Amino acid sequence: HVQLVESGGGSVQAGGSLRLSCAASGEISTYDCREWFRRAPGKEPEELAGIYTGGSGTWYADSVKGRFTFSQDNNKDMTYLQMNSLKPEDTAMYYCAVSHWGGGVCYPAAGYWGQGTQVTVS
Repeated sequence: HVQLVESGGGSVQAGGSLRLSCAASGEISTYDCREWFRRAPGKEPEELAGIYTGGSGTWYADSVKGRFTFSQDNNKDMTYLQMNSLKPEDTAMYYCAVSHWGGGVCYPAAGYWGQGTQVTVS
């Protein structure tokens, strides 16, 4: 079993920054994908950034590339999403997720998600 807890959300003016954190506990080492998603009201979840722990490199959605940065600590039980140059359209609930990797993709629908942290940009 895995538990994920997000923190760091809040309200910020356009152009501002926030740093989201995701604390993982449990059998986290068995899951080799770490991702951040968001969901705005009335919209489908959007994958923002992620890594495959067995490989190298980080992927980003075009909507956040150059503004958001994914990172994790050395023991991999904390991940972070540094968000700069925030825009009103970034307003959403933000979630971290862990899942298995297979065939070159992650499977977040079959993994674990946190409860989310709200980000509001005005």
